[in-house]
Amino acid sequence: MRIGFVGTGTMGTPIAGCLIRAGHSLSVYDRRPEATAALRAQGAVCPDSAFAAARASEVMFTSLPGPAEFETAMLEPQTGILAGLRPGTAHIDLTTNAPETVARVAEACQARGIELIDAPVSGRPPTMTVMIGAGDAAFAKYRPLFEAIAANVFHVGPSGAGATAKLVTQYLGYTNFIAAIEGLLVAAKAGVDLDTMARIVPVSAGQSRTFDNIARGVFPRTFAAGGTLDIVAKDVELACQLARSVGAPATLGALASDIYKRAQAAGWGQEGFPIVARVLEAMAGTELRTREAAKG
Repeated sequence: MRIGFVGTGTMGTPIAGCLIRAGHSLSVYDRRPEATAALRAQGAVCPDSAFAAARASEVMFTSLPGPAEFETAMLEPQTGILAGLRPGTAHIDLTTNAPETVARVAEACQARGIELIDAPVSGRPPTMTVMIGAGDAAFAKYRPLFEAIAANVFHVGPSGAGATAKLVTQYLGYTNFIAAIEGLLVAAKAGVDLDTMARIVPVSAGQSRTFDNIARGVFPRTFAAGGTLDIVAKDVELACQLARSVGAPATLGALASDIYKRAQAAGWGQEGFPIVARVLEAMAGTELRTREAAKG
C-alpha cells in the first residue's frame, strides 16, 4: 500500500519503520528535514511537503505534538494534507488529540470524501497499544496497518472515541504519578526509609507502572523516564477539558494539571516529565532519594 506519513519524531519514526518492514511504500515528511533521514535509509521517499506526501498516497498517517499542530497540518488551504488527499482515501491520526478537534477535521474530511480515523497510541512500537475511533468498515479495512505497528489493537467506537480513550489513560497515569510522589513524600517526612518503601510499593496496593517511573527517574535524580513534561502537561490539560465538556468530575486532574504547569513555569518543559517531582519536593522541604539508587 502507498502510505504517506507526516511527523517523524520520537514516535513517528519507529511507527513508520514498522510500516516499511510490513512491505508498504512510504512517503514521509517532517518540517525538520533531518528527522526523515533514518526512514530515507530504510527506503522511504521524502517529498518536500505534506501536500505532496498526501497526493502520492492511498492512506495518510500523522503523528504530531498536539491538536493545534494536527489541525494546521490538515487544513492549510494550499499545502495541507487534506488538500492533497484524493477522494476515497483515508487519514489515520496517531496524535494524542482533542475529540472536538477530531470532530472539526473529520467534518472537513467528510466533505471531500475522505474518512478520518483517530488512532492514538500508548507505549512503543511494535508492542504498543492503539485506540481507534472509526466506522466498522474502515476499522476492518485498515486493521492490518494497525496490527503492523501495535500488539494491542482496540476499536473503541466511532470517530473521536479513540482520542477520548487515550485522554482517559493519560489522566489515569499522570494524576497517579502526582499521587505516588505525594505518598512517598509523606513516608519520607514521617521518617520511613525510602529504600524500604521502594520494595513495599511494587508488591502492595500502590503498585503501578507509574511507580516504576519513580524508581527509574526520581530516585536516581535523572528524571529521564517517559515523555517530556510539556507533552504530559498538555495531555493532562486536554483530559481535564474533556471532563468539563462531558460534565464529569476531574478534581484530581485539575490539581495534577496545576502541578505540571508549575514545573513548566520553572523552565523544565523539555525535561522528562518525572522532574515534576521537584515541585512537590520543594513544597515538602525534602527530596526523594534512596541509598540503592545512589549506588547505581
